[in-house]
Amino acid sequence: MPQYPNRQFLDFENPIKELYEQIEDTKKLAEKNPKIDYTNTLRQLEDSIIEKRKEITRHLTPWQRVQLSRHPDRPYTLKYIDKMCTDFVELHGDRSFKDDKAMVGGFAKLDGETVMFIGQQKGTNTKLRQLRNFGMANPEGYRKALRLMKLAEKFNKPVVCLVDTPGAFPGLEAEERGQGEAIARNIYEMIRLKVPVIVVIIGEGASGGALGIGVGDKVLMMENTWYTVISPESCSSILWRSWDKKETAAEQLRLTATDMKGFGLVDEIVHEPLGGAHWDYTEAAEILKSYLVKALAEIKNTDPAQRVNNRIEKYGKMGFWEEAV
Repeated sequence: MPQYPNRQFLDFENPIKELYEQIEDTKKLAEKNPKIDYTNTLRQLEDSIIEKRKEITRHLTPWQRVQLSRHPDRPYTLKYIDKMCTDFVELHGDRSFKDDKAMVGGFAKLDGETVMFIGQQKGTNTKLRQLRNFGMANPEGYRKALRLMKLAEKFNKPVVCLVDTPGAFPGLEAEERGQGEAIARNIYEMIRLKVPVIVVIIGEGASGGALGIGVGDKVLMMENTWYTVISPESCSSILWRSWDKKETAAEQLRLTATDMKGFGLVDEIVHEPLGGAHWDYTEAAEILKSYLVKALAEIKNTDPAQRVNNRIEKYGKMGFWEEAV
């Protein structure tokens, strides 16, 4: 993990930043005064950081969880694959138009078992964010994802989808190439896949961009992520003609992992390291890996036809409605 001063802090993480600054100042004093032992002072400051992370985590608002899901230091799909798996072989292209860099996928070994991993990938710096289109896939990205799912089905290998996108790319060229059709086709085909499918929301889960790889036997959601039909900023812009109400929108959208589990839209909440996944990549990956191994073990022995029927029934029951008499 990156250490201060390279670490980036959100506004509500500033108390932690101040403690890190105190540690840096104390280390400089220790260099200037080698005869004075600052060990206890440094230990107390490190303990204070842990306590402050606990305190902040306990009182997060929905908007703060949205901010954490977008944290620039947060691990993305390829980082999780790197930390959880071995022998990852990335596969490219949709065999129709081109290779979409916002959608990545390939076979990897998870706890000794071959699994097809698919997910949106954001960039870690300005150049890579442009290359990855900020995690917003074009139609060829969803068609690549479907090609890889069908490949996994051909070889009877389970599929794990890691969702992290602010939405499918809304550009004119994406619409010209059939963005809506590509997402709808994926939803239709994912329901019918005969192999186990596990979906995990690891960051942002927005609208059809998330649903394009979001249909599975089990849907997991990491603790500091969000999953809903529209981003809080866009919702605020539509309802109040301004982004100033984004915090209110985040609260009203009921987009947190706890809300989604309460609605029955996700099956389990994956806990994160203290303060968020960006504090410890290795721990975050180990926690997620344990959930994935458990989920795959629960469903891999189900008869394929029954698995498809269970999926249809699962998604058919979602939502709340009343019938007018």
